[in-house]
Amino acid sequence: MLNRQIFLIGLPGSGKSSLGRRAARETGISFLDLDAWIEELAGMTVSEIFERYGEAGFRRAETGALAEMTRLKPGIISPGGGAAMNPVNAKIMRNYGSIILLDRPLERILEDLRPEKRPLLKDDPENRLRALYEERMPVYRALADATVRNDGDLQTAVTMIVRVLRERYHA
Repeated sequence: MLNRQIFLIGLPGSGKSSLGRRAARETGISFLDLDAWIEELAGMTVSEIFERYGEAGFRRAETGALAEMTRLKPGIISPGGGAAMNPVNAKIMRNYGSIILLDRPLERILEDLRPEKRPLLKDDPENRLRALYEERMPVYRALADATVRNDGDLQTAVTMIVRVLRERYHA
């Protein structure tokens, strides 16, 4: 029985939402996407929140939503790629859960990237993603309790996540 939240962290396009949903289905654990929850609460998309309130406004909403999610029944939570960069969010994740880094090669992310859905990547997506990789990966690696490499097919990555959940967290 899972007794802590499981947070999936990684770059935009690393598979946090798609792999998290599939792993949750295979294990019978609940799944929550932080960005989708913020969109539902705000009644607007993440892009619209960025346009109206800026990144700082979105990050405030993100921290509030993350804190609320920790009060829910333990499950798999997919925060946005930047959530772990905020020390308050990192502390919330560390105190209330375990953290799994989804490490996907930059080249694979770029193949699948849809920059119109990612406010931080709209302008010059390739260079912006490379900069995010350099900035964020050391933080992600330092926070992670486990790392799952997502460099093959989706089912292989899901199987690896499920294995980590069962072996380490008895899910």
